Formats: sequence, C-alpha cells, structure tokens
Amino acid sequence: MKVIVNGRPLEAEAETLAALMSELGYEGDWYASALNSEFVPQAGRMVARLADGDRIEILTPRQGG
Repeated sequence: MKVIVNGRPLEAEAETLAALMSELGYEGDWYASALNSEFVPQAGRMVARLADGDRIEILTPRQGG
C-alpha cells in the first residue's frame, strides 16, 4: 500500500503502525508517532491499522535550544 511517512511517499507491506516502524528500522521506545495527525502511544501501535493513503509522522526527541 502507499502511505506517506514524514512527508515522503512510501510503498509499505506493513498492516500496523508497529510493523511499519519495525520495517523502517524505528526500533526503541523513544520515538513518538502520529497517524493521520492523531498521536499514537507506543502501546497503541500494535492495533493502529494502516490504510492506503495514510499519513504517518515518526519523531525522535532532540535536546538543545
């Protein structure tokens, strides 16, 4: 299916947000994620199903000012 990850179109095989993040190498509990502009906590990623055209944002905290 075609999804948009961090503003870039991507062809993905994953059916859930957790599987997509794993497929893309985003492993660890420090990432924040959103699906179609809605925050998805880490515990909800396993049940957050993806559909063609979904917009996903994956962020990592940065320190500085």
